[in-house]
Amino acid sequence: MIEFTEQDRKQMAEKGIAKEKVVDQINTFKEGIPFVDLQGAAVVGNGIYRFTDQEEQDLIALYETRVKDLDVLKFVPASGAASRMFKALFAFLDSYKPKDETLKAYLERTGDKDIKLLSEGMENMPFYDKVMNRLPNSFETEGEKVYLFVQELLGENALNYGFYPKGLLPFHKYGENTATPFEEHLKEGALYASSSNTSNLHFTISEQHEEMFKSELEEVGDRVSKDTGISYVVDYSFQKPSTDTIAVDMENKPFRNPDGTVLFRPGGHGALIENLNEQDADIIFIKNIDNVAVMKDAKDVADSKKTLAGVLLKVQKRAFNYAKMLDGVNASQADLGTIKEFLENELNVKFKEGYDKLSDGEKRNLLKSKINRPIRICGMVKNEGEPGGGPFWIKNAKGEISLQIIESAQIDMDNQEQVEILQHSTHFNPVDLVCGIRDYKGDKFDLLNFVDTKQGFITGKTKDGKELKALELPGLWNGAMAHWNTLMVEVPLVTFNPVKTVTDLLKESHQA
Repeated sequence: MIEFTEQDRKQMAEKGIAKEKVVDQINTFKEGIPFVDLQGAAVVGNGIYRFTDQEEQDLIALYETRVKDLDVLKFVPASGAASRMFKALFAFLDSYKPKDETLKAYLERTGDKDIKLLSEGMENMPFYDKVMNRLPNSFETEGEKVYLFVQELLGENALNYGFYPKGLLPFHKYGENTATPFEEHLKEGALYASSSNTSNLHFTISEQHEEMFKSELEEVGDRVSKDTGISYVVDYSFQKPSTDTIAVDMENKPFRNPDGTVLFRPGGHGALIENLNEQDADIIFIKNIDNVAVMKDAKDVADSKKTLAGVLLKVQKRAFNYAKMLDGVNASQADLGTIKEFLENELNVKFKEGYDKLSDGEKRNLLKSKINRPIRICGMVKNEGEPGGGPFWIKNAKGEISLQIIESAQIDMDNQEQVEILQHSTHFNPVDLVCGIRDYKGDKFDLLNFVDTKQGFITGKTKDGKELKALELPGLWNGAMAHWNTLMVEVPLVTFNPVKTVTDLLKESHQA
């Protein structure tokens, strides 16, 4: 039995976390989270659609015809800090002394690939001019130049970019101007996520960065609006304290801070299902803040998004007709067969053995439960060796098979059979979703009803020199959407341009 103090209960109440939820989380630590049971990789022809050029044009036309009558929203997870981007640069400042060693000797000694890339491509960084204008006109050595450049970029009393939100860093350079990911998302919104000359965007951000984002909108909003002819409605939300998860020690007892309080940690991006659940629109585009293309690629990116939206509209129309039919009194046995076929062939729904033995009433109820769900269309890019989750058919504890986005941490790497399935995967997840969250009557689904709570992650961490175990909630596009109806579509690599380290900005896709 877990004993909580009066202080613990007060702490939970202030965060809005029920005691029962904390007990459940502690039990999860005790029981562990089982690995997923991969049944096969989703590939083109078995879980992933690949469209011809003509099919794509037809889907784009469908979306463009319908969009003027739709509520459209662009939802951008944007709470990431830039500190991870600059990890290698922070390490460089700690370990390199330009007066004691040449840069060439340092690179030979350490094999530091990031600093080598930076030193060779500095002039192509979007913030190069801004940094150099703050530095002396000449340097004794190349090593001093690179060191002072990095110091000016990251120093607390300098540009301090390491402590910016990632969404507000200069990412792209257009002539004399630079553009942040925030600005690029506004421009993208005009191209594919606008209706009636208005684009609605919602950014999930860290609370301490709210004023910075609002200032950026004030600075660039009117200019972008003038350039695009689109009015912007932008709002923000924060990850809720009630989605924080308890940390435990190695004996699965609540981990306590030096002052005796219980340590709660942010629950990861899966917590954002609550933020998404507070939005309401006919179509919601989801894409991470750091995945933006330069404007020369904007049309290709927009066409890909419109294709996914066209897929949603096409499949949703039939799903709505069948859901309405199931609510009526005239659905015949033949109709039930047609609806089951649609679910299997179009929405990737698998039925367990024994369906044929059910009565018509039982079949109707089962079909209702399968069709009345939010729908997500997931763009998938060909696997080019980038880290990230991928599309797989999995079997859950109830024996149900479904199409899911799975992270490598969820797979048992000691199981050769599972590893072979992983090795046969051909695509990975760039976080490129188009979502339908309303039913055929226009009412919004409660998205919290479609989460698989058993798809979280337990990770090892340290605090104050002590080991602890942390719990991440089921990821937003993983377990948090596990019970949505899911379609996957191959999208071009041009749509995937993440910036995980600062040197990614030197890639061709970020050079304007």
